[in-house]
Amino acid sequence: MMEEEIPGLYGHIKKYWKMIPTHHTRAYSVDKGIAGMKTVKTLTISKSSQNWKDIFNCPELEELHLDQPSHEQVQAVSNFIQLKRLRIKEYRAKDLAFIKNLVHLEEVALEYVSGFSDLSPLQDLPNLSSLHLENLRKVSDFGGLKGIKGLKYLLIDGTLDWKQPIDNFSFLEGLPDLEILSLMFVISRAAFPAFLPALQLKNILEIRIPAGIVTTEEYAFLDAALPHVKKGYQNEASWPLYSMRAVGDQEYAIFLGKGEGKVKLNRSDAKDAIEDYQKKYELYRQKSLEIIKNYYKMQ
Repeated sequence: MMEEEIPGLYGHIKKYWKMIPTHHTRAYSVDKGIAGMKTVKTLTISKSSQNWKDIFNCPELEELHLDQPSHEQVQAVSNFIQLKRLRIKEYRAKDLAFIKNLVHLEEVALEYVSGFSDLSPLQDLPNLSSLHLENLRKVSDFGGLKGIKGLKYLLIDGTLDWKQPIDNFSFLEGLPDLEILSLMFVISRAAFPAFLPALQLKNILEIRIPAGIVTTEEYAFLDAALPHVKKGYQNEASWPLYSMRAVGDQEYAIFLGKGEGKVKLNRSDAKDAIEDYQKKYELYRQKSLEIIKNYYKMQ
């Protein structure tokens, strides 16, 4: 899902990721044998890999994929201080202490990694620029990301049936170089304006949040706070306030904000409902402008 050819939800990300996409990792499995051990740069191992220790004979290894790894394999990773790219998929970790020695890491993807709650070991990676966090079942406090000063790309994701909880967004204040913020299947536990810390994102270029993820107020706040930043996934200056969708023989306008629902377009009051939502959104945007104005007065 880190493939540059997919322009939809993840956008064009070639600039931020050299790591191969998940569905290509098997082509680099050690089970296929390692040809040219002295020069190989990318490998995948799993707990079923019989000859996985051959990776210790690969001095040029830059990218490692741990797909359902054993604890022994994960602990062995700390020996590869030359690694630049690391993906761990489907693993239960007591903590992330094993990653602290990998000071040359530039890209990290943790997918379906559970058992730990503290992300602060990532702060010890001075070269980390791209971070993909997907379905971290024990994590809701993302404060451990504060201080990753070179981070340019951050994706936080859950799944259709399990939304990744985020206690608050204060961690954004500690990511001064962030350019891309992508929030997929998440649930915000913070009160409005949850995205007030986003005012500290001086280098932000894009905010990628699908419709229905946060409240109308929060979308309006981000519009007001970051008016020149691309939003959504089609290079929009702002999110569309509603989208059209056909369900059977009926067509609906589905409103942007979480819990706002939809209106059937053949209803006599459909136009009024859409106009009312547009007015509500504008009221929230104006409210947000006042909050932002007062925020800067206090600085």
